[in-house]
Amino acid sequence: MMRTWQSARRLLPLIAVFGMFLAGCGREDLSVLKPQGPAAESSLGLMKLAISIMIVVLLIVFSIAAYVMIRFRRKPGQNEIPDQTHGSFKLEVLWTVIPLILVIVLAVPTVRTVFALGDNHSGDKNAIKVKVTGHQYWWEFEYPDYGIKTAQDLIIPAGKDIAFELTTNDVLHSFWVPSLSGKIDTNPTGATNRFSFSAPKEGVYRGKCAELCGPSHGFMEFKVKAVSNDEFNQWIEAQKEPAVLPADPVLAETFKEQCLKCHAVGDQGMSVGPSLTGIGSRESVAGILLNDDTRQDGAPVEENLKTWLHDTQGVKPGNLMPDPKQDMGLSDDEIDRIAEYLAGYKLN
Repeated sequence: MMRTWQSARRLLPLIAVFGMFLAGCGREDLSVLKPQGPAAESSLGLMKLAISIMIVVLLIVFSIAAYVMIRFRRKPGQNEIPDQTHGSFKLEVLWTVIPLILVIVLAVPTVRTVFALGDNHSGDKNAIKVKVTGHQYWWEFEYPDYGIKTAQDLIIPAGKDIAFELTTNDVLHSFWVPSLSGKIDTNPTGATNRFSFSAPKEGVYRGKCAELCGPSHGFMEFKVKAVSNDEFNQWIEAQKEPAVLPADPVLAETFKEQCLKCHAVGDQGMSVGPSLTGIGSRESVAGILLNDDTRQDGAPVEENLKTWLHDTQGVKPGNLMPDPKQDMGLSDDEIDRIAEYLAGYKLN
């Protein structure tokens, strides 16, 4: 038993070191430790400041403790209790003033940064306005200035401030793009939250729901795709194009009868579920199945669509979409052909 405890005690520091090392590992598009925008850089700066202060305090306190234990330890042959020191007015003042100074050093930049990150750019004519609505378990993005809605992929122009207005359709969610900004809640009380961030560099960044919102909370992902201004304008125009339905009239009628009762493509359908306009050019299916023709991080979009449509509850348990086969009466062939049609529905 003693030998087991000694082995475990030797391993603990090793586990702690590797734990701290691995905690810093992660993808650039999903890590607060690898900021890709000014808001995330400000947050990381505060983290570094707080950690630096804690390390300095830790070193000073442990150094003083070590000095006291060595300097005032009981000497060999000494039987009486060493002289006790207490009631030092200077030390008490010192121990009070130092923490106050440290709190001020930490509080001033924290308050300044928090208020800066909470800036409301909704009145900025150069900012892109986006209304975000959380649903179990998907995200809806509306661009009121352009009259379009989309889902799961948030397309933004790189370098521009994005003014967000956040609400929820059901329960409490939390909108979070770790590499671009901190999180902000969507409240079921009806309150609307606002904040903004920007992505200076073009690229794709992963977003998460940061609030436990149900069985598939962990699968409630979305992508932020920062593109050039020209690409953004092209995407806006493509979103406004008339709906593209399946070429086969029979399949088109089935799609309209079964799918467009909840979803929308172009100017047709309902907006109860996620918009399917241009779903073939999105970064993922259902937010969680990554589209990747190389198969390194995911699978081709058509394969992902088939995976989703054949087993929606298996992919995202608890979601509200009816089962295409059991609830909507679609055959396997119809499901596969709809998946093929949607995979080919691209905007670029």
